[in-house]
Amino acid sequence: MPEFWLISAPGDKTIQQTWEKLNLATKPNLSINYKFHIPDLKVGTLDTLVGLTDDLHKLDSYVEGILRKLVSYMEEILEEQKDKLKENLLVNNVDVSTYLTKFTWDMAKYPSRQPLLNISEIIQKQVQQIETDLKQKASSFNSLKNSLQNLERKQTGSLLLRSLGDLVKKEHFILNSEYLTTLLVVIPSASSKEWERTYESLAEYVAPRSSVKIYEDNEHCLYNVSLFTKSVEEFKTKAREKKFIVRDFKYSEEELAAGKSQHAKLKMDKNKQLSLLFRWLKLNFSECFVAWIHLKALRVFVESVLRYGLPVNFCCMLLQPLKSPKKLREVLNKIYSHLDSSLASGSIEDIPGGLSGFGVEDYYPYVYFKINVDMTDDSSKSKV
Repeated sequence: MPEFWLISAPGDKTIQQTWEKLNLATKPNLSINYKFHIPDLKVGTLDTLVGLTDDLHKLDSYVEGILRKLVSYMEEILEEQKDKLKENLLVNNVDVSTYLTKFTWDMAKYPSRQPLLNISEIIQKQVQQIETDLKQKASSFNSLKNSLQNLERKQTGSLLLRSLGDLVKKEHFILNSEYLTTLLVVIPSASSKEWERTYESLAEYVAPRSSVKIYEDNEHCLYNVSLFTKSVEEFKTKAREKKFIVRDFKYSEEELAAGKSQHAKLKMDKNKQLSLLFRWLKLNFSECFVAWIHLKALRVFVESVLRYGLPVNFCCMLLQPLKSPKKLREVLNKIYSHLDSSLASGSIEDIPGGLSGFGVEDYYPYVYFKINVDMTDDSSKSKV
């Protein structure tokens, strides 16, 4: 996904002339340019604008952080299908670049006649609610996912710990006997021959030739053995001395069926919640991205008024750099050097009061913000 530069410059004789001047200097090889329409917003007082500069800077970083959390969660849910992430990052049913290049102010959500502070508070409350809902939904989903993982771990882990219900069959046990019982014993693989040679002598009343290897993994073997109930404790003690581990297990078809049913239900619940959560993430990514770009527009407006003064007369433009961003920067510095000659090369020795929130590396003779719409790259967060 491309990087965009959002800039503004004072109107020459007309706003259209400012626009044409940019196009003439940058086309056809340096950038693709779009007009970025900001409505007539209420300027308020100078003190309000100066105070908003830092507040909007912080809010910008916060909103972008929530956007990236939403995308990170979508990426986690997609798992092996991460290549489908970008096609799901839609804003008002179009891809992010299309939304940005065709941006129009949403008057219903952010009334332009409201004071600038009110609009910023609307954005802040909206995104804070998304963050709160995300935490709740993430907590609920993670709890369900952990329950399922714990259950599956019991079904796939070491024979010393895993559930044995899916490994054994009814014919492996003596059931409903007053005197006889069947034990399940985990033997280190290297000791299996010793087990087969000695198990009958570990207690007085062990049924001869009653042990069968039921299952084997990389480290252990699972055997059954039948014996008289009164010999069980003696057998366990002798087995423990030889590092043969008797697992506590009672065969019950009802309990085994219930365990399989619980697993199936958890998987079904997880898939259902997964689907609902993914739809919620897609919807709120769109809402949060819309809020973020309106916030960028607010910042451009505030900084432009502070830089260029009143009455409001500036042209806001969105640039998509092409092959040489460095060359584009040089051209922009050249055509706007008259706005502040001391900063024509991008130096920052004297930043006007109230504008330090801009970020020193992004201060130029013209108002400038970088917008990186690649939400999958944490290292390329837009500099603000």
